[in-house]
Amino acid sequence: MPSCFYGEQECAEIAVKSLLKDMKGAAAIVARKNLVSEQTELEVKMLHSRESMTNETAETETETDLYSIDIEVSMENLRLTDSTNLYVSDNSRSSISGGFHFQNHGNRSPVSLTNLPRMSESEYMEPLYETFFCPLTKKIMEDPVTIESGVTYERDAISEWINKSDNNREEIICPKSGQKLKSRNLSTNVALKATINEWKERNETARIKAARAALSSATTQDIILKAIEDLNSICLRKPYNKVQVRSIGVIPLLGNLLDNRNRTIRYATLELLRYLAEDDDEEVIAQTIDIATVTRMLSSNHGPIRHASLRLLIELSKSQFLCYNVGAVPGAILMLITAKYRHTDDAFIADKADEVLKSLEKYPSNIKHMAENGYLEPLLNHLLEGSEEMKMEMAHYLGEIVLGPDNVIYVAERVSPILIKMVESGNTLSRNAAFVALQQISSHHPNANTLVQAGLVQIMIEEIITRTMIHDEPMNSKKEAAGILANVLESGLDLENLQVNERGHTLASDYIIFNFIQRIKNSTPEEMNFHLVRILICLMKYPKASSTVTSVIKETDASYNLIELINNPDEELSIAALKLLITLSPFMGHTISDRLCKTKGQPESLIHNPSESPLITEKQAVSATLLAKLPHQNMTLNLALVNKNTIPTIIEQINKIHVSGTRTSRYTSAYFDGLVGALVRLTTTLYDHQILHVVRTFNFTYIFTELLVKTSSDEVQKLSAIGLGNLSNQSVNLSKPPPIKSNKYIKSNLLRRCMSLRSKSEKVPLCSVHRGVCSAEDSFCLIDAKAVERLLSCLHHDNVEVVEAALSAISTLLDDKVDIDKSVKLLIEMQTIQHVLNVVKEHRGNVLWHKSFWLIEKFLSKGGDKSVSDISQDRLFPATVVSAFQHGDVCTREMAEKILMHLNKMPHFANTASFTL
Repeated sequence: MPSCFYGEQECAEIAVKSLLKDMKGAAAIVARKNLVSEQTELEVKMLHSRESMTNETAETETETDLYSIDIEVSMENLRLTDSTNLYVSDNSRSSISGGFHFQNHGNRSPVSLTNLPRMSESEYMEPLYETFFCPLTKKIMEDPVTIESGVTYERDAISEWINKSDNNREEIICPKSGQKLKSRNLSTNVALKATINEWKERNETARIKAARAALSSATTQDIILKAIEDLNSICLRKPYNKVQVRSIGVIPLLGNLLDNRNRTIRYATLELLRYLAEDDDEEVIAQTIDIATVTRMLSSNHGPIRHASLRLLIELSKSQFLCYNVGAVPGAILMLITAKYRHTDDAFIADKADEVLKSLEKYPSNIKHMAENGYLEPLLNHLLEGSEEMKMEMAHYLGEIVLGPDNVIYVAERVSPILIKMVESGNTLSRNAAFVALQQISSHHPNANTLVQAGLVQIMIEEIITRTMIHDEPMNSKKEAAGILANVLESGLDLENLQVNERGHTLASDYIIFNFIQRIKNSTPEEMNFHLVRILICLMKYPKASSTVTSVIKETDASYNLIELINNPDEELSIAALKLLITLSPFMGHTISDRLCKTKGQPESLIHNPSESPLITEKQAVSATLLAKLPHQNMTLNLALVNKNTIPTIIEQINKIHVSGTRTSRYTSAYFDGLVGALVRLTTTLYDHQILHVVRTFNFTYIFTELLVKTSSDEVQKLSAIGLGNLSNQSVNLSKPPPIKSNKYIKSNLLRRCMSLRSKSEKVPLCSVHRGVCSAEDSFCLIDAKAVERLLSCLHHDNVEVVEAALSAISTLLDDKVDIDKSVKLLIEMQTIQHVLNVVKEHRGNVLWHKSFWLIEKFLSKGGDKSVSDISQDRLFPATVVSAFQHGDVCTREMAEKILMHLNKMPHFANTASFTL
């Protein structure tokens, strides 16, 4: 004790020194006796603690631990063998708080508290003196006080003694000397208290070193656990001791123990690290231990370990620097979010996990990780309430992360107004971030209504049409606005009459549409063109807007611009332009066809030869579809296809797909339909000799006949039937009349017969229907091509359009120019009546009824009594005809009336005009 401690009280200093001198002689025996007594008491307490914790383990024996291992620890080698190995614990402090368990192995002796690694001579524990112990508690005093008798006691112990005497109305006597006390004054023994504290400080340093030695070299789990417990008690007694613990390298040893298989050790280690991390010391801890190991313990099946790991993470997350470290651990934030929502039955885990997550919000990147793992509230809250810089960063993150369908709807409802406000009034960086976020939100179509109600459409149109671009602006805001507007329009909402500016313009207004169209040009950035084309495709779905779009494109050079975009290197833009042209084709198909043929490289570039790649691309499919959808009668386009040798390529691709069946792409079916449609278009202009020659050369009749039954595509079957019908219409004109035999031929024939020549003259077969020489290849005769049977099989198709096309093709065999009697006879032999009657039963519609009734009327009028009998025997047919007569359109009613007259169901009228299809 330094001399300055006593000040001017020299007598006190002399008394203390004399006292210390006297104590040395008797101290060893008394101290050893007290130590043994205290040692025994502590061992008993430890044994009781183990027994109680063993019971706790038994109660939770069904609980499992991810790191558990059953290890038998021998206790026999842990007995006290040398009194010089004293490792005195602070008995006045409780050990580590918590719920970890000790194993109690039968009747084995408990571990001695003093059995730790031997220290060097300089690290020996200083001897204890009898005066350090309270006569009542037999423990080292914390607050020694002296009473009237001159004996020193622990304040709490003597106070309790005095109070007990007062309560029993007894005289107060000194417990040790027996002297009657007149005064209850308790005087702090300053000298003794200072001596005890100084002794504790010196010996705590030795205890810390001994604990470190135990952690680094001991192999017994109980020794490790006792060392951790002792370190905890030392640090609890005096905060400065934590500095000593860190300075001698204990923390790395504790970090290694986090992987220990014994969960009790892991728990105790976590608790000690948590205490060491308090008071702004968390960064030292985090730099030494593996945070990933701590976060991994959140998934432990052992409740106390989960709790301890969360408590440690709370301390570590108090530092902004460590917030980044914790958030950077792969899966750490996901595990915290899971703990927050999964453990609803454990309020502690849910609350503490939430507390850690709130601390991690100090670092913006952690907020992004939370949103990526489905916890969006921090991001949305900072976007709504944060600073301008924070709002900008959160909006940027919102545009980057991938949101699920449910989350993106929730996000749209909460933050759409603030994002639109950022676009209106924010700085350049804020606007850019808001655009990116709105781009993602608007791409989910169910959000369209929310965005429209928030005023998004008006802001985006103002951005596209009105706002002036800032020089060197990092983002093309007009492009972003057009993309967002296209996303909203593609949702399918009816926005045609939505007012989009203060002047009362709507989306269908000429002013708005003209501004969209006039911006589509080659000089415009490709993405901007792409989004504008998407907008026009959506506007074409509205009746009023479609008329305006068509009119503006016709009157301007916009159609040329669209056609030029077909060959744009940007495939996405090229496909969009093709789709818009397909949408426009019913309204201005001939204009598009003519301008397409005036464009360099067209129309042959629409048919891409996919030989370089086995996969059919979307662009190839859409290009072929455009060629099939443009008006089939456009001679300019048809001649261009013939003259530029496109037809051989088309047929080559059809054969490749049809024969080999190489349908390896989702777009193959659409591509195949488009190729067949391109062939069908030539059958409408057979009056041109070039086209007729090509159709004959490549035998279109055979191609369509094969496609009727050897395809699974309804569209191909329909187109093939249409093509056969178009070809059959020309069969009468192309059928050659029979050759006239000359006199010379007759004389020659008679001479041969007279000479009994066995050679027979060649006979040229004639077509009974077309009254001439027919062939499938040259005159496109359906009978010669054996196509009638296949057309009849199509009458049983579920697709009405296929049935309609097949009926139309069959009807060409009953045209007024053919030999109807023979044609009817031929068709009756093929059971055509039964097939047509089945159509009437299966389908109820004016178009099919009209075509079916027309055929049946031909059979009734030209087929004789047998046809009338066959038709009359169908019990449902008369009722169907009556229903058609009563409810059908004008043409259907006329045909029904004729049939009813043939069946004697209606009176005949003298001047009934004949009806032809």
